[in-house]
Amino acid sequence: MGNESDGCIRKTGASTCQSKEGFIRLTGVKLPDTSIARADMSIELKACEEECLKNCSCTAYTSADERGMGCLNWFGDLIDTEKFSSEGQDLYVRVDATELGNTKSKGSLANGRTKAILIVSIVVPFLSIFGIYCFIRKRRKARDRRQRSNYLFGEDSENGKGNDEEGGISDLPFFDLSFIAAATNNFSDNNKLGKGGFGSVYKGVLPGGKEIAVKRLSKYSGQGDNEFKNEVALIAKLQHRNLVKMLGYCLQDQEKMLIYEFLPNKSLDTFIFGRIKRPLLNWTMRHEIICGIARGILYLHQDSRLRIIHRDLKASNILLDASMKPKISDFGMARIFEANQIEAETHRVVGTYGYMAPEYAMQGHFSVKSDVYSFGILLLEIISGRKNSSFYNETIFSNLAGHVWELWKEGRALEIVDESVSAESNQAEEIERCIQIGLLCVQESAIDRPTMSGVLLMLSNDTPLASPKQPAFILKTNYNTEDPSRSTTSGRTNSVNSMTETELQPR
Repeated sequence: MGNESDGCIRKTGASTCQSKEGFIRLTGVKLPDTSIARADMSIELKACEEECLKNCSCTAYTSADERGMGCLNWFGDLIDTEKFSSEGQDLYVRVDATELGNTKSKGSLANGRTKAILIVSIVVPFLSIFGIYCFIRKRRKARDRRQRSNYLFGEDSENGKGNDEEGGISDLPFFDLSFIAAATNNFSDNNKLGKGGFGSVYKGVLPGGKEIAVKRLSKYSGQGDNEFKNEVALIAKLQHRNLVKMLGYCLQDQEKMLIYEFLPNKSLDTFIFGRIKRPLLNWTMRHEIICGIARGILYLHQDSRLRIIHRDLKASNILLDASMKPKISDFGMARIFEANQIEAETHRVVGTYGYMAPEYAMQGHFSVKSDVYSFGILLLEIISGRKNSSFYNETIFSNLAGHVWELWKEGRALEIVDESVSAESNQAEEIERCIQIGLLCVQESAIDRPTMSGVLLMLSNDTPLASPKQPAFILKTNYNTEDPSRSTTSGRTNSVNSMTETELQPR
């Protein structure tokens, strides 16, 4: 408007000649007086900047047209320049290095804010989606956990309870399948500790260095859902120094696994039946193992919150820790008894022949006395170092119990003692006493057998013992003898259970 009293002037004192100066872009301005500008229509905007920068007197430049072609340079003061709100052109004004740096900082700050806004606009929706995903996954895991809990312990487990009010799935941690696979080196054969009828057992190492034993049930084994439910439900509620401790379970992707504490000496049968390890067990150690097993069974029968019949007590199910302390394991066949229940019946006889009580093997009746019978067989095996199912050619007896019974009647019971046990004079009496306790436990009638509390009492003091009666299953099924009282006209042995034998003939 012709008023030149106000406006913008260049800062003084700052060098704009070969001092790392540059240009700042002003948008939407009225260009300075073009009558004093120098024009070159043959170069583009970038070349125009370079030409202006070479001349210290050049104070500004711009393109000659809207297409960015051509070059206009100004030298000296910029006259009649004005900032428009909506129109105008771009003008590149020469400034010193300090001003150029401040402008870039402001530009960087503006760009930073823009980037921050952009990042927030991207990250916030992503985090929201991720949060929703995590929430859904957590709910799904909780649902799966409840389903597993219901599967194992019944509908009440949704409230963190099992079959009784004292604990359920919350008592036992759930291990993810990938976690167990990593701990066992993907179930490597090098980590396999052993294999049974229901699957394999692997050694595993947790991230903190803790060693575990993983019982991986075979998909095609006889131990199915019922046995798995039993073992998880029972052991989770049992705590005793002579019972193996369960650390957790895994029920995922058709896999059923039980995680136990790792016991470095493995099972008892590797010692009492193995030629290499058998001499390592002196009588004192064997007696402590016998008493430890007895204490564990007594806890199951009488002192635990649940009254439990194991039904599969045998040497391979007794594990030994680093101090050779016995721990009862494998509760897949176990059954819970009511507090006032004495006996139960099953149509499916399970367990290991040779350790089964006669009333259970033949009629399906089982009770605490069934476990007493199995303990008696186990006790005789520990003393003799021989399996109950061993075949004795020199006698008419088909098992260890019958062989020991005959020697005991003749006063020669100590002949059965493992040759690796040095029976000194002070030990012989204790060993013979334990043999008699074993015979009391394997008597044919369940009524005649002592309870486990009575067995433990007999093992721990010197009170007089009753005379045992004849065990069951002692005679071979086919034995020729000249004794008419033991032989039929065909040469077969009469059954001690007054049973008849039918011989099948083809038509």
